[in-house]
Parts: sequence; C-alpha cells; structure tokens
Amino acid sequence: MSTSSTSDRAIQVAVEAPILGPLTYLWTYEQFPHPGTQVIAPLGKRKVKGVVLGIDENPSTEFELKPVLLKEEEEDSKFFLPESHLKWGKWLSEYYLHPLGQVLSQFFPPLKKTSNRKRKNQLFWEDPTREPEQAPTLKSEQENAVQQILKSSGFQTHLLLGVTGSGKTEVYLNVLEEILRQGKSGLVLVPEIALTPQLVDRFSKRFPGQVAVIHSQLTEREKTDQWWSMIDGQRKILIGARSALFCPIPNLGLIVVDEEHEPSFKQEEKLRYHGRDAAVVLGSFCKCPVILGSATPSMESWENVQEGKYQLHELKSRATESHMPDVHIVDLREVREHRRDEPSELPFWLSDTLYEGIQSTLNRGEQAALFLNRRGTAQTNQCPECGFVSECPNCAVSLTVHQRSDLVCHYCGYTEAQTKRCPSCHVGQMEPLGLGTELVESDLLKLFPQARIARADRDEIQSRHELEDLIQRMEKNEIDILVGTQMIAKGLDFPKLTCVGLVLADVGFHWPDFRATERSYQLLTQVTGRAGRHSQDPGQVFIQTYSPNHQSVQVAQSHQIKSFYESELGERRDLNYPPFARIALLKIQGNDKTKTLQSSQSLVKRAYQLKSAFEVFESVQVLGPAPAPLSRLRGKYRYQVLIKAPQSQVIREFCRRLIQDDKCLHSGTKVQVDIDPLHML
Repeated sequence: MSTSSTSDRAIQVAVEAPILGPLTYLWTYEQFPHPGTQVIAPLGKRKVKGVVLGIDENPSTEFELKPVLLKEEEEDSKFFLPESHLKWGKWLSEYYLHPLGQVLSQFFPPLKKTSNRKRKNQLFWEDPTREPEQAPTLKSEQENAVQQILKSSGFQTHLLLGVTGSGKTEVYLNVLEEILRQGKSGLVLVPEIALTPQLVDRFSKRFPGQVAVIHSQLTEREKTDQWWSMIDGQRKILIGARSALFCPIPNLGLIVVDEEHEPSFKQEEKLRYHGRDAAVVLGSFCKCPVILGSATPSMESWENVQEGKYQLHELKSRATESHMPDVHIVDLREVREHRRDEPSELPFWLSDTLYEGIQSTLNRGEQAALFLNRRGTAQTNQCPECGFVSECPNCAVSLTVHQRSDLVCHYCGYTEAQTKRCPSCHVGQMEPLGLGTELVESDLLKLFPQARIARADRDEIQSRHELEDLIQRMEKNEIDILVGTQMIAKGLDFPKLTCVGLVLADVGFHWPDFRATERSYQLLTQVTGRAGRHSQDPGQVFIQTYSPNHQSVQVAQSHQIKSFYESELGERRDLNYPPFARIALLKIQGNDKTKTLQSSQSLVKRAYQLKSAFEVFESVQVLGPAPAPLSRLRGKYRYQVLIKAPQSQVIREFCRRLIQDDKCLHSGTKVQVDIDPLHML
C-alpha cells in the first residue's frame, strides 16, 4: 500500500496499556469505524483491546502502520461508545492522569454478548407483569423538591439535603417516573455496602421489569447480561455502585448519587476517580440533571451550593412523621471517675445509662443496635513489663486481637498465634488493650442471656448473601441486639430499631487527616439516624465519649448542621484546604527504605525546579516528603508528598510534568498520583 493511501486510512486508537496518549494504526476495512468502536490492536508481540478515537489527519511516515482488527462477534463489533461517554472518558483520563485506553476499556462488558433467549436478567425475584406499586402521597417538601428538579431543563446539579428518614428515595422515584415517561433512562449510584435487597426491591416494585443491577459481587456473565439489558433498552433504570457509571446508557435522562458524602465513592487504586464528581461531569456531557442526596453532605458539595453551582432542596422532617431521636451524651470521664469510688459489675466499656437504655428497649420488645468502628476483641496486645506491642511484620501497625483467629493485621491479613508470655522480655504476660466488636458481643451475651444477638462486621459478614440474611433477620424481628461497625450505619431501615448506642464515639476524632472532623460528624449523624424511624415516640441514642464537647458530638445531639458547615469551612479556608484549594497526593513506595526516601527527596527537588521554571506554577505548594501515616504497608516502605494549588488545571499540569521524567527514581520505587485524595494514609 502506498504512503498516500496509508495516510488516508490512518486512525487514532487508545490501547488498553499504560500509555497516556493514543497510537496510530491502519484501517483496512471498507467502511470507516465510528469513534468509540472497540478493536483489537497489535502492540509489540501481543494483541490488546483498543478504542477508535477518530481519523489521524497527520500520521507519521517514519514507521509502517499496523492494521487493527474488528472484534469477531458481529453484535459486539457494531456497538460503539456514544459521543457523550467518549468525551467523558477523555475527561477522566486527563483529570486523573490515567491512560486513556485503560479508562475506555471499562466501558465494555467483560464477556461476549449472549442471545436474548439465553440471557438471564433477573438477579432478584420479581414479576415484570405485575402492576407498579402505588406511590405514596408526597409531603409538601418532597413535592416541592420533585417539581423544582423537573423544572430545570438540561444539566443541573441538585443537592437534596434531607434528615435521616426524610424520604429522599421517594423523591428519586418520582423524578425517575417522569424521566421514564419522557422515554429516557436513569442511573442510580449508591455506596457498595448500601446496595441491599431493601433498596433494589423498592425500585423494582415501582418499576417492574425495568431495573438492572451492577455491583462487585456479580459474576462476569451476570455483569455482561445486566450491561446489555441497559444498552438494548430492555431495562431503563440501572442501580449500582460507582462502577455502574461506566455503563454507556443510551438516552440518559437522570443521574442520582445517593449518600454522596460516602468515601467509598472514591476508588483507591488504578483509576483513582471519585464517583460523585465523575457523575456530575457525566451529567454535563449527557445534558441531564444530577441529584446528590445526603443527610450529611460533603464539604465540597455544600460549598458548591454556597457558590451557586448546585441547587439546594431541603427535607427537614421525617417522612413517617416520626420525631428525630433523643440523643443522650454519656461522658466516659465521669463514668470512669464514678467507678473508682463505686465499682460496677458492668463491663468497662458499658455505662449504666446505656445498659438501662438497652434493658428498657428489650422489655418493650424492640430492637437495639450498638456501634463500634473497631473489629476484634481488643485493639492490641501489650506487655505490662517492657511495653512490647505485637506488630505486623509487613505493615507499621499493631495486630488486632481476635477470639477465633488470634492476632490479625487488618491491612494485609497477616495472622499469628497469641502467646501468653512476652516474646521480647520473656517475663511479662501479654494483656489485651482496647476494645472491639467481638468483645462487645461476648459481654452482651453474658449480660442479656435471653436476647438474640448478632454481629455485623467484615469478620462476620463476608458476602452479600450474608448481609442480606442479616437484614431479613432484623426485619423479621429475629434479632434483639445488633452489634456492628460502620456496616450498620449505611442507609439500613429497620422499623423496630428504637435504641442506638455508640460504644466509643471518639474512634476517628484525632485521625491525622484534615477531614477527620467532617467524617466523624457524618458517621455519628448517620448512626443516630437509624433510631426510631417508624415509631411514634422518639428513638433513643446514647453517645459514649471522652470528648463530649467535640463538634461532631454536639451536632449529632442538636441536629444544627448548618452551623457545623460554617465553622468547618472557615477552618478549611484559613488552612487553604479543599474545597478552597485543590490537592494531589504523591505516594512513593518501594522495598528499600533508604532508596524510597531518596526517590521522594529527588521528586521534591524536581517539583521546586518546576516551580522556578514556570510562572504558572508559582502558586503551587509542595509539602514533604514525609513518611506516610502507615509508613510500611504490605512490605513496602511509603513516603508521600502533598501538592496544593488554587485551581485543578494547575495542579494536574504540575503533576503531569512532575511524573513525566522518572529518572529521579531509584529502580524498585514507584510513584502513584492521587488527584483530590480522600484518604491521607
């Protein structure tokens, strides 16, 4: 083929490989491909998947172009990404500094398409022929929110701020009903842990035969079938965790992000995108409204309301007409002081106030839940003679004591048997320190022998099926007391749950992260919101804490959240932290501690060279290097560098230039770039 004819048939392809930009290939088929078509491309000695971006107007003539192949499956090869999703994929690649081909590969299902006859769409029991469930009459606040959202044509982001139990889901359902009436489709994103049969069943009853579901525990065949059911238009509503964003739904008319404040919407590996932020940008490309729902919005979303970027809709009262719970603060300092003078038979972690609250709840035949964000029977093992603490050999953390599996590292899974005698001084006897959910459950079984007690943490609940079983048992009133970690704080709704106790609210108050106060406030407010959602009398919440004056504790009791946002945003503004600045976290890790430190120092030196060389980077702040709070993880030594800048485009360009040249790094060390990080560990 001549050079001229070759140049006329050149196309740009984003290949599924760690290459930031597109490559040029030869198109040998008669009809040119539509941008967004998936192809098979040669790359070195192997063949990889790629996505066509368009014609290459000025291909290089230095090398002979290699041809690409269409996928063998005819139906699969006919599919191409809509322009809106192709643009969105390019935005994800540029914003999060991730190879474009690896981003676009996530838009395609993992397996070949099956015939409609063979396809199994039903992942939960439903009768698609039944009549839709009658919608309840909306309260005036809900009706107003629905009408205001529907009134805005095209793209607009709406923050639906509703107290726990205020009926945010009913607002979503009513807006979706109108969107479907217009012939469009909807996408509903929820945190993975909140994607329960309770939620899916509620949507499927209102929209029989219209709901598809995608989450991490589906098989590849199930994911593929659910994906195609949306692409083919067989189903109109997709409910899923953050990865559901990558299903290129045709004629998308609404995106809902429920519990938008949830950290689990941020992916922590590979493409480190934030599902909430990515959803808003996708809505702008699809020209459709986006609803962000929460009782405890993120600081970023709240500030966007203040700046007029988001439209605020408030639901100030519970949909069931039930009252907000009565919140009792138990000062553990006073409890400890009192027990010095008058010893108690109760466990050290249980106050008389909380004990009496549980007892009266059980006497009424109602349910109680105790929350502690710490697994195991104790936080660690320590020798009282020499102070030795059992630590993980792979991670810079202490091992947690468990009843059944001895000592466990919650980061890498390392386990070792407990020893009675100290392995360091060989004199002292190892003693458990601290508290975990296993110990709470064990103590409750002794205190309330007639009660039916269950535990919900990652040790006890390891699959979606086990979580579903637990929910059903709670709904059937087969559990009297539920003990759990944050797993029980996420959107669960149990009619007979009227008493909630936070065993130690202080966990997380003093975490080395500028978002620690925000997260504590959100968690406490969400947990307290589980109580009394369907009872005539207010639910009872008991917050045990050594810090009764902590902001998050006070807000959980008063429910005055706006003053909290004003105060917290003031501190963020003074310290130049998000949402008033943009940050990126560079994570440098390696097997050798000295080489890893030297690599991080070289990276910082290069960062200052960039600041000096380009005027646009004068506003960039470089902090570090410093050992990461988890200075060793899974055998790797870890350092980090924090980059701050006023605008996102400045910080992205700075980081892109910074990591372009990896000559400053020792072999064996790697740098990860996290744009808009949520965790500083």
